[in-house]
Amino acid sequence: MTQVLSRRSFLASSAGLVIGMTLPLAARAQSGATDEASFAPNAFVRVAPDDTVTVIIKHIEFGQGPFTGLATLVAEEMDADWGQMRAENAPANDELYKNLAFGMQGTGGSTAMANSYMQMRKAGAAARAMLVAAAAEEWGVPESEITISKGEISHGSGKSSGFGALAEKAAGMTPPEDPPVKSADQFVLIGTDLPKLDTKAKSTGTAIFTMDVYREGMQTVVVAHPSKLGATVASVDDNAALEVPGVEAVRQIPQGVAVYARSTHAALKGREALSVEWDESGAETRSSAEIFVAFSKAASEGGKDAEMLGDGVAGIDGSAEVIEAEFRFPYLAHAPMEPLDGVIEVREDGAEVWMGSQFPALDKPTIVQTLGLSPESVQLNVMLAGGSFGRRAQDTAHFAAELAEVAKAAGALGSFKLVWTREDDLHGGYYRPLTIHKMRAGLDGDGKLTGWEDIVVNQSIMAGGPMAQMMQDGMDPTSYEGSTKMPYDLGNLRVGWAQQESPVSVLWWRSVGHTHTGYATEVFLDMVLEAQGKDPVQGRLDLMREDAARDRGVLEKVAEMAGWDGTKVKGDKAYGVAVHESFETYVAQIAEVSDAGGQPRVHRVWCAVDCGVAVNPNVIRAQMEGGIGFGLGTVLFDEITLGEGGVVQQSNFDSYRILRIHEMPEVMVEIIASDAEPTGVGEPGVPPIGPAVANAWRALTGKAVTELPFLKTMEA
Repeated sequence: MTQVLSRRSFLASSAGLVIGMTLPLAARAQSGATDEASFAPNAFVRVAPDDTVTVIIKHIEFGQGPFTGLATLVAEEMDADWGQMRAENAPANDELYKNLAFGMQGTGGSTAMANSYMQMRKAGAAARAMLVAAAAEEWGVPESEITISKGEISHGSGKSSGFGALAEKAAGMTPPEDPPVKSADQFVLIGTDLPKLDTKAKSTGTAIFTMDVYREGMQTVVVAHPSKLGATVASVDDNAALEVPGVEAVRQIPQGVAVYARSTHAALKGREALSVEWDESGAETRSSAEIFVAFSKAASEGGKDAEMLGDGVAGIDGSAEVIEAEFRFPYLAHAPMEPLDGVIEVREDGAEVWMGSQFPALDKPTIVQTLGLSPESVQLNVMLAGGSFGRRAQDTAHFAAELAEVAKAAGALGSFKLVWTREDDLHGGYYRPLTIHKMRAGLDGDGKLTGWEDIVVNQSIMAGGPMAQMMQDGMDPTSYEGSTKMPYDLGNLRVGWAQQESPVSVLWWRSVGHTHTGYATEVFLDMVLEAQGKDPVQGRLDLMREDAARDRGVLEKVAEMAGWDGTKVKGDKAYGVAVHESFETYVAQIAEVSDAGGQPRVHRVWCAVDCGVAVNPNVIRAQMEGGIGFGLGTVLFDEITLGEGGVVQQSNFDSYRILRIHEMPEVMVEIIASDAEPTGVGEPGVPPIGPAVANAWRALTGKAVTELPFLKTMEA
C-alpha cells in the first residue's frame, strides 16, 4: 500500500507557511478590517477602538463551534477578556484563509481545530506583542515590564490601557516573525467552559443566515429537478406557470427548469404549474432493492485489496467455525435544518454572493467561471449556516453552479435568491453512499481467530470530481476508512473494496466512511467475541495492539463510567459497547437499551472521548451529545429509498424522521486529559452510537441488526 503522511504530520510540515504573516493594507481590507482606527496585525485579528477583538474565522460556523474555539485560541494568547471577543466568517480568499489540511479554503473532516490550533495562537501572540510594543513606546518603559490580564495592559508605575486606546499606535509596530506562545501551564482560557460567541444571536433571532438576506428588487427562484436522479430536461411547457400571479419568468438551466418570481410562494406555485418532459436515458432506474442485489454480487467477487495483513483470509475456509454477516446500509440524506439557499447580485462591475459556503475555494471559482467574470470582480460572503453534516461540502460545487446559472440565464443585472425546499433536498441526491459490508471471520478449535475479512461495496465520493486526485491507485479511502488500520490485532486480515457506479450522486456525510465501517466492524467483532465466550469490553482490550493506547484509554474510561462488570443484561435493560477512532479522535460509548414494544429504547449513553487538548470542554461535550443524537436517530429510523423506476420515496421529516426530544437518551461525557494537539469533535461522536445500541439489542433479544435502519429490521 502507498504510504501517506498522517494528518498531524501534514499539518506540522505546513504550518510554517502561514503563521505569523502580516497583511498589506489591501489584504486587511479583504479580511474585513476596513476601519482606519482598527488594528489588524494579520488576516485573523482585528482590534477596534472600543476594545473589542474580532477574530476572522476561516471555517464556516454551522453549529460545530469554530467561532468559539478559534476565538479562544486568539484570546488566550492576547490575554484578552472573553467578554471583548467577537467572531465573524472570513470571506472567500484561498490565499489568506486556506485550510492547511486541504491546501484550500474549506471546512470538513473535523479539521477546523486541528489545522488552526497553532496558526490562531500565533496570530493572537503577534497581536499581543505589537500591543505591548505600542504601550512600551507610549509610556517610555521596557516591554519586559508590561503585563496584560483580561484585556488590560498595565505597567508597575500605575499606567494602564485597554486594547483600543493603543490600537492605532500598535498598527505601526513591526510584527514579530515567529512570536512565542504560552506553555500549557500558563493557559487561562483554553480548557475552560467559555460560553459560545454565537449562542445569543442565534437564540434571539438576530443572527443573519442566507435566508435573511434581501436585496432591492430581488427575485426568488426555485428549480424543477428531475424525479429520477441523472435525468435531464427534454422539453418544457411553461404556459400555465407564467399565468401564476407573481411569476416573472421561466428559464431552462443545465440543472433543470428555473422559475423566477416576486415571492417564494409564487415561485413554488409556478413550479407546480410547470409541465416538464424528462430524458431518463442517463437516469438511475433501479430500485434500492435492485441496487443491493447488484452490490451483493460485487461483494462476492472480492474487490480490490485495501489492506492485507498476515496470510489474509487463507485460513478462514478451513476453520472450525466460520462466522459470516452481510451488513446493508441505505442511502442517507444530510437533512440539515436549513436547506440549501444562496443570493447572487450581478452588477456592472461584477457580482456579490451570500451563501453558507463550506468550500469557498470551490464555490467561488465555479461562480466566476459560470458567469465569465474575473476572480477580483466576484465577492463571496460566507454566511452562518443552519447545519450541514457534509451537505454543503460539495467537491463539484453544484449549488454554487446552479446559483450562477440562475443569474446567467436571466441575462441581466439584478438580484436572485435561489431556494431549495426540504423536498428538493431529500429528492436531490448527494447522499451518503448505499453500502454493503460482506464479513467473515474464522475460529480454530480453541476459539482463536484464524482470519478476518471485510469486503466493502459502494460508490466513490471522490471519483469524477476535483477530489479524484486524492485517490491512490484508483482507491478511494473515504469509502472504507475505519475498516482498515483498526486498533485490534486480528492476525490474518483482508479488507477489500469494490467500487460501483450509479447516476445517484453521493457525498460526504457526517464522519463519512466511518459511519458504516464503525458499525459493521464493531457489531461483527461483538458477534465474534460472543462466539468466543468473551466479555465485550475485556475481549476488545485483549485484542488491542500495544500502539492503541488511546483506544484503550477511552474504552477503559467508558467502562469505568458505566460501572461495567461484564453483565450484558440486567433486568429489562441491556448494555452494548463500541469504540472507534475517526479523524484522529478516539471515542468509546456504552448504551443502555430496553425493548419498547419490539423496538429499542435507549435510556443512557456513556461516552469517553480523547481529542487531545480540550480547548473548550463545553463545546466538546455538546458535539458528543449532538453526534449521539444525530447518529441514533439515523440508525433507528432513516433511509433514502429508491422505489420502482428509481424514484426517491422520502419527502420531508414525516417520512425521513429525526430523533424526537423524548427519544434522546441521557448522555454522560468524560474528556480524557491530554497534552496532544487538539483534533476535531464535530464528527467522531457519530460512529460508535449505532454499534453500541445494536450490540445491546442483540444481548437483550438475540437478534443481530445487520440491515439499517433498525425500524426496517423490526418491521421485517
